[in-house]
Amino acid sequence: MASHPTAIDKYDSTFLQAMSRRVLIGDGAMGTMLQAADLTLDDFNHLEGCNEILNDTRPDVLADIHRAYFEAGADAVETNTFGCNLSNLGDYDIADRIRELAYKGVSIARGVADEFGPSADGTDRFVLGSMGPGTKLPSLGHTTFDVIRDAYVECVLGMLEGGADGILIETSQDLLQLKAAVVAARRAMEQFGRHLPIITHVTVETTGTMLIGSEIGAALTAIEPLGVDVIGLNCATGPTEMSEHLRYLSKHARIPVSVMPNAGLPVLGKNGAEYPLTPEDMATALAGFVADYGLQFVGGCCGSTPEHIRQVAEAVAEVTPAERRPEHESETSSLYTAVPFEQDASFLVIAERTNSNGSKAFREAMIGGDYETCLEIAKNQTRDGAHMLDLNVDYVGRDGAADMTELASRFATASTLPIMIDSTEPDVIRAGLEHLGGRCAVNSVNYEDGDGPNSRFTRIMSHVKEHGAAVVALTIDEQGQARTADHKVAIAERLITDLTENWGLEEEDIIIDALTFPISTGQEEVRRDGIETIEAIRRIKQAHPSIHFTLGISNISFGLNPAARQVLNSVFLHECVQAGLDTAIVHASKILPMARIPDEQRQTALDLVYNNRTDDYDPLQKLMELFEGVSAASAPPARGARRRERRWCVRHVPATSAPRAANRRRRQERLDRRPRRGPPDRAAAHHHQRHAAVGHEDRRRALRLRPDATAVRAAVGRSHEVVGRAPGAVHGGDRRGR
Repeated sequence: MASHPTAIDKYDSTFLQAMSRRVLIGDGAMGTMLQAADLTLDDFNHLEGCNEILNDTRPDVLADIHRAYFEAGADAVETNTFGCNLSNLGDYDIADRIRELAYKGVSIARGVADEFGPSADGTDRFVLGSMGPGTKLPSLGHTTFDVIRDAYVECVLGMLEGGADGILIETSQDLLQLKAAVVAARRAMEQFGRHLPIITHVTVETTGTMLIGSEIGAALTAIEPLGVDVIGLNCATGPTEMSEHLRYLSKHARIPVSVMPNAGLPVLGKNGAEYPLTPEDMATALAGFVADYGLQFVGGCCGSTPEHIRQVAEAVAEVTPAERRPEHESETSSLYTAVPFEQDASFLVIAERTNSNGSKAFREAMIGGDYETCLEIAKNQTRDGAHMLDLNVDYVGRDGAADMTELASRFATASTLPIMIDSTEPDVIRAGLEHLGGRCAVNSVNYEDGDGPNSRFTRIMSHVKEHGAAVVALTIDEQGQARTADHKVAIAERLITDLTENWGLEEEDIIIDALTFPISTGQEEVRRDGIETIEAIRRIKQAHPSIHFTLGISNISFGLNPAARQVLNSVFLHECVQAGLDTAIVHASKILPMARIPDEQRQTALDLVYNNRTDDYDPLQKLMELFEGVSAASAPPARGARRRERRWCVRHVPATSAPRAANRRRRQERLDRRPRRGPPDRAAAHHHQRHAAVGHEDRRRALRLRPDATAVRAAVGRSHEVVGRAPGAVHGGDRRGR
């Protein structure tokens, strides 16, 4: 997707314009200031630990806190609305007040910002509506995407009514939760008629990943295509632990980068959780981030005070931001890791066996509700060398949306590979996208029933656009599937123009499937289908170098002996790769390296693909004779048997090219940062997050009501014992629930 959905002068806010002129300074912690306010249980309306109720009961206290940060040099303050979501307010049985409390929180900050007016250099004072993750994460099955999305819509509507200048989605621990918040913000803005910048901050633990297990590269790949305006980090750790992740974002993000760290990792002191980083140390660290990484918006999170912000503002004013030259790579991602479309020594393998129409074993397991077998099939595809899983549940008489919900929700946390959602039904595609936090590819759209407002094309593309997915586009129009290269190219050009100009996709978001019929039937009308497909790929690739391509390779050989199919599929795939194909839907273990196919078999398959025949030579007949009585088991070792030997396929772009070398360097960077572990155990992650949330709430209640130090230490200690962190290291405990 485009890195910016709208030119910065088209927003109903000057925030991005101001950020393009100089580094903007955010505020610090809300919780630290509330602890010093000597609040009583009555102030909380007897809703112990519910900071958001203060928007109604003590607006004066919140106004004073905002005022203190503006006086310290902040350009923007965040509202006391971090917990204005369904799970937080639902715990207090006041979920019906989400919109009201969001409105009141923003209105308080808006009044103070307007009271101060522009800063000395004419920069407006900004109010950012803070949206936290809540205590229930959809990827772990605590709640559902649509439930939290709709609650977030209410929150953002209240913020828009209150006069927010931007929406800050912060402390995100689950990419699916973050996606729900972004989608909600967009829907609320469309409904309200105001368009504001969206800032997204993820929280990376001391483990080097988000709580769910997402690497920073996976987060960037999933978030940037959503069309957000700023990406960054906040909470959980101090500047030191964030440095490497910020370096990655600075190097690869095409949108501005920001940071709001804690004042160091918390330690247990006489007053409970204490944050050791001094104002001077934080100022030095953030000024260094600006100078080294070109960050454009900086502030503080837990433990930071107006004095921290004062010194940060002074230090940042003295440095020149580094000039960023992002190195972007086209990628999809799972919940855990990103996978580039362009592979160094191969094409991107899309596994075909997790498909109810292509695998009897998968279909029977799905119909029988045997989801463990479905997952095992997926894991086998991973072991065979796949880079992505094609998930198809479409089967006559089944509720496809329900089947997709069951499988996508399991694949999301059980598989480290990205998912291609394969369906012709808009509701099935929506169900998949609402359960997968990574960046998916959607397979597919076409013009079979046109491109009108009620067409499948339009209904599917509305989901693709909203969720930031890549999309497979088939060369099918109102006349049917294209057979000639000219027709395939014409449809592809129409698709590319439509998707980029009307739907805002970039060319790299588009995967053209030039399609092919079987050339194995003996019918004269299909003999050139392989040639026409190869030629179409070559011509489209020449005209649009950033476009990706895919094919269901096994279509070419339908009806042949399995051993013959293996050879013909492998040869046809090789020829397509030479023309520009960079992904293919195949069974990876059934593809043979060209060097391992006997010369006579390989040449016969090539003759069949290119329709090289004479009056006394029929390559199809010859291929069938060569494999008469031959089983696939007796064929040479396939790709799956040698999956660690990656350089088996000659690429159509030289491996020594500068872009490819740069891509290799970027992938090595990701490998160097990657924790040496697989995806988290679903039950363990569920237990960890649930108890972290419980510990967080215990700690909030203890700190907000300021009991004696012994009680605070006990509350913090319980959090530590449950989640296994350093004492007090429960993110968000010191900041508006953040």
